[in-house]
This record gives sequence, C-alpha cells and structure tokens, in this order.
Amino acid sequence: MSRQIPCPHCGRSTGIFDNPTPTVDVVIFDPLRGVVLIERRNFPTGWALPGGFVDSGERVETAAVREAREETGLDVVLTSVLGVYSDPDRDPRQHTLSVVFTAQARNPDALQAGDDAGHARFFPLGDWPTPLAFDHAKILGDFEARLSRLAP
Repeated sequence: MSRQIPCPHCGRSTGIFDNPTPTVDVVIFDPLRGVVLIERRNFPTGWALPGGFVDSGERVETAAVREAREETGLDVVLTSVLGVYSDPDRDPRQHTLSVVFTAQARNPDALQAGDDAGHARFFPLGDWPTPLAFDHAKILGDFEARLSRLAP
C-alpha cells in the first residue's frame, strides 16, 4: 500500500510504501530435547522462537541462521520452510511478515541466551511455557501437526 507525502526537497507529491516488515523465525528441533525457545527481554515479552528482522540486502535464509546464532549461541542447519505467517496483528509493534524455518542445531550443548534473550532452553513438544509471544503458539501447533503427519 502506498500513500502520498510531500517531497522534503521540492514539495511535489511522492509516494511512500507502507508494507509489512520482513522477519524470520526458526523452529530449532532436537528429537530428544524438543524445541528451543527464548525468553524475550524486550517488548513484547514472553517466550518465543528465535528470530528477528531481516536486514536490508540479506536473504531470509541468512537472517534465520544469524538470528538463531545471536539469540541462542547455536549454529543451525535449516531443514525446511514451515510456512509464511503474515497476520497483520501477529506483532503488536507493527505489521510483520515472517518466513518460518525448521532447523537442527550442529552444537545443541552450546545453547545459551544471547542478544535480546533472557533465557534459552529446549522444551519438550507440547510442553510450552507461558506466555508465548506473537503468534508462536500457532506456529508451534503447525510444527507439531507436521511432525505427526511425518510419523510412521
């Protein structure tokens, strides 16, 4: 969506775009330990999947690996795209669009909170802490549904 504003240099009308901001989230899964969640130190508070904003000029895959490392200390291998989540109300700060990846950690014993995370830990499937931030309850439900479809 665009809207018109005056150009600060010449005063003529010019369009600016008011689009969703791209973000990534990562479901880091270990079959024996569960899923990594971080406890956010900043608004909105609560437990969340590792993730964050995609930097200008950055691929979403690169952003996902970077955010996972910054928030958990883990080096991850992305295994698939779980989905794209774009509900305008998913983030109370602004309209975001998140590409959600699944991943496995190369170094699961190195898990530690970093960046804006107060805590980071593995949670067994379905045993989620509260409150969960953003739309992460839906994302985790979608991940569990995918796993159940893949089970023999």
